[in-house]
Amino acid sequence: MKQSIFIASIVAMASAVSVTVFYYLGQQPKGTIMHNVYEGGALVVVLIAVLLMLISFVIERFFSLAKAKGTSSVQVFFKKFIVLVQKGDWDGALAACDKQRGSTANVLRAGIDAFREVESNPQYDPEKKIGAVQAGIEEANALEGPLLERNLIAMSTIASIATMVGLLGTTIGMIRAFAATGNVEGGVIDATALATGISEALVNTAGGLVSGILGIFFYNYFVNKVDSFNYVTDEASFETIQVLKNRLTSKSKAAA
Repeated sequence: MKQSIFIASIVAMASAVSVTVFYYLGQQPKGTIMHNVYEGGALVVVLIAVLLMLISFVIERFFSLAKAKGTSSVQVFFKKFIVLVQKGDWDGALAACDKQRGSTANVLRAGIDAFREVESNPQYDPEKKIGAVQAGIEEANALEGPLLERNLIAMSTIASIATMVGLLGTTIGMIRAFAATGNVEGGVIDATALATGISEALVNTAGGLVSGILGIFFYNYFVNKVDSFNYVTDEASFETIQVLKNRLTSKSKAAA
């Protein structure tokens, strides 16, 4: 629900700002670049709104992924965490996760919580205890994944829509340009109408390409960042499970 409200707010604000910007461009002196953009037609409003939405999502992703990283380096945190786990200092390990915060810390915390619940339970053998830990980690991963990938589909969609809107504007502009060449009076082509049509086509082409290129770039950039997060989390989870498994094996041998 919160995500849908966020997207609706972004769309509403971007639309309002784009109309204001378009009006401002129309007030600029003729012949200037800004007024030439205004002459791109009504679709320029859509292209400006799309660009503003893309910028909003990019900013949101930068802040969200920075938060998901945690308060310090994941590698530094994990070194301290794994030492605490090896010592069996569960309170210390959980405190380290709470201090670090972030995606990886949340997943590891879920694993330690699950282990503490079953560690002293005689009904669970070592294999079932590790299974409980893996289930806790997988459940936490399932919750963290959508948070990391949020708005990526929106960026991809914006890139596609911007390109298509730009192409539509290009087509409309060329139609007007060719219409100007077809309406010849006295053997003279209306140069103003021809130039206006071509200008509209080029402005929309440029606007669509700018948003499309930026959308594709940032989509791939954030997908790569999310993949890196997932790899680090999976690696840390695997090593944590191995340490817990070794601990349980050692206890079983000692008890025997």
